[in-house]
Amino acid sequence: MKKAILDVDTGIDDALGIMLAVRSGELDVLGISTVNGNVSLETATLNTCKILDFIKAPASISVYPGASRPLLRDRLFEHRVHGEDGLGGALLDMQPADRTDPNTFGPDFIVEQAKRYPGEITLIATGPLTNVALALAKHPGLVHDIKELVVMGGAVRTHGNITPTAEYNIHVDPEAARLVFQAGFPSLTLVGLDVTRKALLTSAHIDALGSSEIAGYVRQSTSDYMERYYERNGVRACAMHDPLAVGAAIWPELVRTERLYVDVETRSELCDGQTVCDFQNRLQRQPNLDVCLDADSDAFLNRFIAVLRGGSYQ
Repeated sequence: MKKAILDVDTGIDDALGIMLAVRSGELDVLGISTVNGNVSLETATLNTCKILDFIKAPASISVYPGASRPLLRDRLFEHRVHGEDGLGGALLDMQPADRTDPNTFGPDFIVEQAKRYPGEITLIATGPLTNVALALAKHPGLVHDIKELVVMGGAVRTHGNITPTAEYNIHVDPEAARLVFQAGFPSLTLVGLDVTRKALLTSAHIDALGSSEIAGYVRQSTSDYMERYYERNGVRACAMHDPLAVGAAIWPELVRTERLYVDVETRSELCDGQTVCDFQNRLQRQPNLDVCLDADSDAFLNRFIAVLRGGSYQ
């Protein structure tokens, strides 16, 4: 199994990503760091503990709270999409066991594990990149110590989902994203809206989960999200942004990538957080990211459903 760390701002789709990561049997999850994003750091941390308890994750998976705000900017929550609680009202009254390690800051956990297992860890970041940027500031050698970094973020050929041009995770902390993109990671895969909008979880997919507790949770947590997605896009579905990033880490054969130069706009009134991808090499810069341009969404969703049902995805 791949050794993995998840870095999350646990809202609805992060939660589904955590479920996939833990239940797939493909990842040895060393721990989960949390970051401010969809919801506050405190809520993201609580939600992560809830999901781990709900799926009866191994007690060895601890949660490490990280950055409570972006590097330079004010916080920007997505309560309209994820609800005030971040999970669409699901598990609202649950009191999970406290899996947090109050003595280890999230970015420090990432650094410690990277040093402990050099060249072995897949870091999957499905929230703003504040924790990853802070880990880099403490230990620039992180770029070589981790095996690969998979980031859910960006939009290179499509419109944004928080502004006309920017994807939410990058827009919340564009300075952090720019630092991470320019740090020199040999393997950095960007799983953006170009592919995640093609992986749409529908009511039919949820029906395929059967009548389990997990099916009930997924149905409840995604209900309002689907309505918001319908209002904006005319399709009643839950875009699997974060789960597809986890899927790309587990099953890289399901995505098609191209090595390209990508930078982040940080000084624009209209375009802050835009991921600018140089498809024609006009900037004459060395490519720095493996950008996902296509994905086998049907195969991914079939595997996702199979994993949550507890069966084989083969």
